[in-house]
Amino acid sequence: MNMNFRTAILSLFLFSFPTISMFAQKEKEKQDAAPPSSEAEFEKEYQERIKKDKIGGVYIPKNLEDACLQLTKLSAPESQGKFKKINEDSVTMYLHGSLGKWIIMNWSFFEGSRLSHYFRTAGVTYPDDMADVVIVAWHRNLNGKPMDIKQLLQFFKERRKQKIEAEQVGKLKKGQVIFQETRKKSAGN
Repeated sequence: MNMNFRTAILSLFLFSFPTISMFAQKEKEKQDAAPPSSEAEFEKEYQERIKKDKIGGVYIPKNLEDACLQLTKLSAPESQGKFKKINEDSVTMYLHGSLGKWIIMNWSFFEGSRLSHYFRTAGVTYPDDMADVVIVAWHRNLNGKPMDIKQLLQFFKERRKQKIEAEQVGKLKKGQVIFQETRKKSAGN
């Protein structure tokens, strides 16, 4: 994919969604609202948020199919056409920073929403992974391919597990042995 095509796709997505007013509204809400003062307060707010079909005036999809339907309604046909042409293996790489961030912010993946709860109960717990699942599913949906929701969720769940394991191994390799004690065997052993 050449750079001009990629730039065109990104710019279409940036202007296809009503991002500016929604981001501004969400930021204002966050500034006005005090953060939860305890884990119990956070949990109470989370339990309320996951039941709402709208948060901050924004409709929250109930599941992956509904999310695809909403993205189709919100995006221009020209943008959809460009989006469909991207290779599925590259779609999240090109659009995570624009469409993915829009999804995370507007559908309240960090604070909790019924859609983020849908993903959490399926084992996908990172907001970035949730957004990537939506992007891939919508791409498949627009291209008339089966979404294979269970397989898609399992793929992102496994990918996150592998990233965490790789990070842990990397930290161990970077570590430095400060002192190593060896046990001396006694003559009787």
